[in-house]
Amino acid sequence: MRRLDPHETRAAVAAGALLIDTRTERQRARQGELPGAIVIDRTVLEWRLDPRSASRIPEATGLDRRIVVACRQGYSSSLAAAGLRAIGLHAATDMIGGVEAWLAAGLPMSTAAADVRE
Repeated sequence: MRRLDPHETRAAVAAGALLIDTRTERQRARQGELPGAIVIDRTVLEWRLDPRSASRIPEATGLDRRIVVACRQGYSSSLAAAGLRAIGLHAATDMIGGVEAWLAAGLPMSTAAADVRE
């Protein structure tokens, strides 16, 4: 899996990739919201992103959909992306260093409310 740095992540999202934020509400309150991200709890991630699942989100349109997972530091997101690949989402990856790296790169955070999917 080729992981993306924060600048590559931003470019991928601009090109149509789904940015999935798995951070907790508390982590998001401390760090801020990623622009354009959909917040999905890690415990239901595969069900929400698998286009064959009855519990999928509308954006989960196909197994070839590009997905970038982000977490606080880039550890759990790599495991989440591997899980997505294991169910057939071969274009799933994650952001190296997580939101901490995004902030360190000086990239903007969103002031809009989070798009939380349950």
